Amino acid sequence: MTVKKVAFITGVARGQGRAHAVKLASKGMNIIGLDICADIPSMDYPNATEDDLRATVKLVEAAGGEIVAAKGDVRSYDDLRRVLAMGLDRFGRVDVLLANAGIIRLSPDGDRDQTWVDIIDVNLTGVWRTIEVVLPAIRAGGRGGSIVITSSTAGMKGVGTDKAGAQAYTAAKRGLVGLMQVLANQYAPEMIRVNTIHPTGVATGMNLNPAMEKLMAEAAAGGKNTISAMQNALPIPILQAENIADAVAWLVSDEAAYITGIQLPLDAGFAIR
Repeated sequence: MTVKKVAFITGVARGQGRAHAVKLASKGMNIIGLDICADIPSMDYPNATEDDLRATVKLVEAAGGEIVAAKGDVRSYDDLRRVLAMGLDRFGRVDVLLANAGIIRLSPDGDRDQTWVDIIDVNLTGVWRTIEVVLPAIRAGGRGGSIVITSSTAGMKGVGTDKAGAQAYTAAKRGLVGLMQVLANQYAPEMIRVNTIHPTGVATGMNLNPAMEKLMAEAAAGGKNTISAMQNALPIPILQAENIADAVAWLVSDEAAYITGIQLPLDAGFAIR
């Protein structure tokens, strides 16, 4: 009997995290998933809900996979360890880690300092903590493995802004590249591959919400804001989460077995403009 590989995914309740879980399940993997399922007061849009998480479970099962999914915050070691333990009890292994959870605020800031702290804590420190908790389980298998960290076009190219949220987002996403490179070098001898992906705008709850729609309307009317400076080269205004999941499924597969330490743009040409 073939033993299925297992992927640990953060931010799994909707958007890219859900798309990754469903795609990998369709490719024969089982899933351990975590999502905060609660709002963060300094942000200007709602996070996923417990209903969203339950919907992800149904979609993964419909795609042929099994899933352990629970509420958890990537800022919390206790949450990460609890969900990992639940997954290991069920599946006994982890082969793939998708450090996907992230938040953003591009609109005018409320408490600038709190906005900065929360974005750095989730998008950078939360990724590091996720890897700290899950990587030992990958190493313990002795089979190699794959870690994919969700960065952004902001991790490749910064645009001018006075907004603390956008500054923090860019700093965190650029910091993930350095973290990836260090880990890729450190764990290459164990055939554990580490890469970052850099999506442009994706049609998820992070981008499809009233706060972001207001910024898009301002940009469309000729106003200058962070959105107006973020234009793709290809005539594609926004990608779908499934587009990103297709690329990630390849990156964690045996077809990409020798690819490590790269920054993979999934950006419709944003970085070349």
